[in-house]
Order: sequence, then structure tokens, then C-alpha cells
Amino acid sequence: MPFTTTVLGVEVSVVGVDLAEDGCVIARCARGGAVRQDIGILNLPLPEPAPEGSQWIEAYRYWAR
Repeated sequence: MPFTTTVLGVEVSVVGVDLAEDGCVIARCARGGAVRQDIGILNLPLPEPAPEGSQWIEAYRYWAR
């Protein structure tokens, strides 16, 4: 962390991972310093090559299915 990916055609930096109030795992994303958005980790596109530690995201996705 952090790593960069593209969400809906916009490059964002994933600056953290957290647990939402409803129990879902979310990625905390930032763009341009001031713009922040939380995205469900199940919906987060991973870049190629996958960043270090992405095996944990893949494990969570497998478990959540």
C-alpha cells in the first residue's frame, strides 16, 4: 500500500483498506489529494501486474463468493 489502479477510467491511489459499518471490506481511494472515495474491495479492479499483498484481496474475494 499504496498502489494505483483505474476505476471507471480514472486513475486512483488505494491508500488503505478498512471495514465498513455493514461489515464489508472497503478500499480507501484518493485522487488529486483532496478527492476521496471508498470502494468495495469486491468491486475494485486490480492493476497488472498485481501489487504486493493482492493475494489477500483475492483470498477475500474467493471467500465472499
